[in-house]
Amino acid sequence: MKTFLKIALLVAALVLPACAQAAKNILVFGDSLSAGYGIARDDSWVNLLQIELKKSHPQFEVVNASISGETTSGGLRRIGKAMQEHHPVLVILELGANDGLRGGTIAEMEKNLDSIIEQVQQAHARILLLGLQLPPNYGLDYTRQFRALYPRLSRKHDIALVPFMLKDIPPEQFQADNLHPNAEAQPRIMRHILKSLLPLLR
Repeated sequence: MKTFLKIALLVAALVLPACAQAAKNILVFGDSLSAGYGIARDDSWVNLLQIELKKSHPQFEVVNASISGETTSGGLRRIGKAMQEHHPVLVILELGANDGLRGGTIAEMEKNLDSIIEQVQQAHARILLLGLQLPPNYGLDYTRQFRALYPRLSRKHDIALVPFMLKDIPPEQFQADNLHPNAEAQPRIMRHILKSLLPLLR
């Protein structure tokens, strides 16, 4: 009996550390739209996603490495360190809005996002790309090119895409700047992203 007890304790000692390390990281890598700008962090779609996954997919841990004001060039400088630090199995990539609002070239944005995606794939992590759109006052040609960038990257790298992360958010659910969704909009954003995320968690 004592021998059996010793064996059971030994097995438990070996199994518990493995379970403790079993969490799989999902890295959210974006700008203010993912960093929770202007709202409480608990209300952000990223935090709501973590709460939702704790119920249905408890083996996944959401890590938010988003920074307000981030650009694709800034993201490119940070992605290597973020991958090394968090070792994600999946990256939700949401960048480009600030490039567009500052009138950056589509070619430079695409080059930066290409490099970010390649680094993530080299680390054998899956990617969910969140598409973005610009307000119409940036000109028809530029806004069309901007919108088309995300589907093109999705096809080129064979990665999952949410065509527009802010789809169906009504005007009254934006903050005073008309750019950032308010707290009321965050559950809708989370559910919209979750639909495309769930197939990647199988």
